[in-house]
Order: sequence, then structure tokens, then C-alpha cells
Amino acid sequence: MEEYLVKDGKRLRLGYTTGSCAAAAAKAAAWMLLTGRRKESIRLQTPKGIELNLKVLDIQMLADEVRCAIRKDSGDDPDVTRGTLIFAAVRKSATPGVTIDGGEGVGRVTKPGLDQPVGAAAINSVPRKMIEENVREVCMLVGYDGGIDVTISAPGGEALAKKTFNPRLGIEGGISILGTTGIVEPMSEQALVDTIHVELRQRRANGADYVLLTPGNYGADFIRASIGLDPRTAVLTSNFIGDALEHCRALGFRGALLVGHIGKLVKLAGGMWNTHSKCGDCRMELIAAHAAALGLPPARVEEVLDCATCDDALRILKEEQLYDAVLARLAERIEFHLAHKCGEMAAGAIVFSKEYGLLCRTSRAQELLGTIMEG
Repeated sequence: MEEYLVKDGKRLRLGYTTGSCAAAAAKAAAWMLLTGRRKESIRLQTPKGIELNLKVLDIQMLADEVRCAIRKDSGDDPDVTRGTLIFAAVRKSATPGVTIDGGEGVGRVTKPGLDQPVGAAAINSVPRKMIEENVREVCMLVGYDGGIDVTISAPGGEALAKKTFNPRLGIEGGISILGTTGIVEPMSEQALVDTIHVELRQRRANGADYVLLTPGNYGADFIRASIGLDPRTAVLTSNFIGDALEHCRALGFRGALLVGHIGKLVKLAGGMWNTHSKCGDCRMELIAAHAAALGLPPARVEEVLDCATCDDALRILKEEQLYDAVLARLAERIEFHLAHKCGEMAAGAIVFSKEYGLLCRTSRAQELLGTIMEG
């Protein structure tokens, strides 16, 4: 596929989703089944409006079934399913319409709150629609009005799934067949946000009223070592803390507690909700501003501004006996911005560092933590 986008000054090649692979394989297999003729390539119109022309691989034409594959190409996106063969096996059926199921290497849903019901193959709604529409198109072209059974498989998918969020989400036995546009955009932030939303929606569907959030591995380690909870209790937000909180509020959670390293959460004291460095790095400016307001001498303020890490800045505050006071002010500002962001939903934060451990917490953090631990 030779479609590109420009991101951060780089020209990046687009790819196509497992959903597009499944739909294209099903379309090609249906054509071969109903016409008896081999199909070496297949065209597929994606929901994004980009037409794909894909090579059809591993064709097996039997008397009552045709099986073939499309190789997943994720472009310049570092996707674990890159190069995976997505197969479709198609046969005629006495049941009207197009029936879609998953085979080897395609996961099964075991928990509620996901795109598909418990027990169904993890083939999401848009890929299912793409498969059905493309198979129906072939049936109409050749004048076939009977039923069609489609089985999507991904040999090796069970091993690949261990590198994805599937085990955490309750999808067992393989990968998911995904895609809302049919196209993979390299390093898609929206894909990460969508994953966070899926996990939050699942927690809510399972009855959770309160949720623990953390940006990443540092937070997960702190949750295990210092709080004593299984880190899987927490939903990982990466840098998308604001998006996660908005999803929590929209889903009707009663409360959310953030646990994170000061390098991430100090940015909330300035109202920054995407904590990625490309969106801004105000860590030292925030610490320096609050320290200056409490009387830190100008020369030492300059030292704080020159610090490379938050721990370096905290060391200066300790030397000047402003450590506790500055952290208390930062907690107040974090709480202020959380209240503005979360509205009626209770929200709190626990802030730590690798060197100094627990640094500060907002006023409702302990209450929220107790509620989460009881649940």
C-alpha cells in the first residue's frame, strides 16, 4: 500500500487493518466459491474511502469450501500483527444471509462490556459489516441468493494476543479483528484512546463505580509495592489522562483516582491533560513558580528551572526547607483542575517519585483509594 501521511515532519506509510484483511479474504473466497475461478488479487473499498488492491494468498479451492488469506500490512505502525496472514474460509449454507464466526487464532469474548457479546468471536462491528457487505456484493454479482458461512482465522494469533491488551480485556485464545476505518495510521493516538475507552467501558459494564488510573509502568509498580494492590486493578492511561477522565465521567463512574509519577502528574497542576512532552513540558516551570511564591531565592529558582528531572528539583526544595509546602500547593492545584475537569464525578490524585516515594495527595485521594480497595 502506497498511501502516506506526514506527522511531526516525517512521511509515514499507511497500512490496513485486520478487519480489512478479513473482509478482503472473505470477498475473494466468496468469488472463487461461487464462480469456480481463482482470484489472485482483490479490490476492497475501506470505510475511510481508500481503495485497496490486495494480493490473495494461500488459496485452497475445495468442492464445498474456499479458503484464502490476506497478509496484514500495518505500514509504518509498529503493530504486533504486522505480516500476519488473516484467513477466510467460505462455504454455502442453508441458513439465509451471511453468518460470520472466528476460527483458529481469533479470540473469544469472555467478559461483558466489549464490542461483541460474551461467547462471540472477537470480530468487531465494523469488520463484521465490511465482511457481510463484501460477501453480499459478490453474491449479487453472480446471482446467488443462498446463505454463506464465513470463518475468519489467524494462525499464530493465540501467541500474538499475549502481546496485546486482549488478555487484560477478557478476550481469550487469539487476536481481535479490528478497525473502524479499515486503515492503519502510524502511531495513531486515537487507537490508544480507543483502547482506554474499551477497558473503562468494560469496568463499568462489570459494575465498577470507582476506577483506579495510572499513566504507565512507574505507576503500576508503585500501586503494587506501596499500595499493595494488583497493578491490573488500574487502567493504564498513557499520556491521555484528560481523555481517560472524560470517558470516566461520560460512562457514569462515581469516582476516579489517579496514581502517577510527579513527572507526569505535576503537569496537571498547570491544567495540562495530555502529558506527552510534545504537547509541552512545564514541569520545572510549575515547581519553580510555586517555590518562588513561597520565597525561594531567585538564584535557586534558576537552579530549579535548569533541573533535568523532578527529583533534582525536589532536592533543592529539601535543601531550602520548602519541600512539603511546595508539594502541598501542587496538590491543591491538581485538585483544582481535577474538579474543573471532572465536575460531579469525585476525583483525586496520589503523586510519587522514584527517589522520594509518596510526595502528596489531594484531599479525597485516601477516601477514593479506600473505596476502590473495598470494591
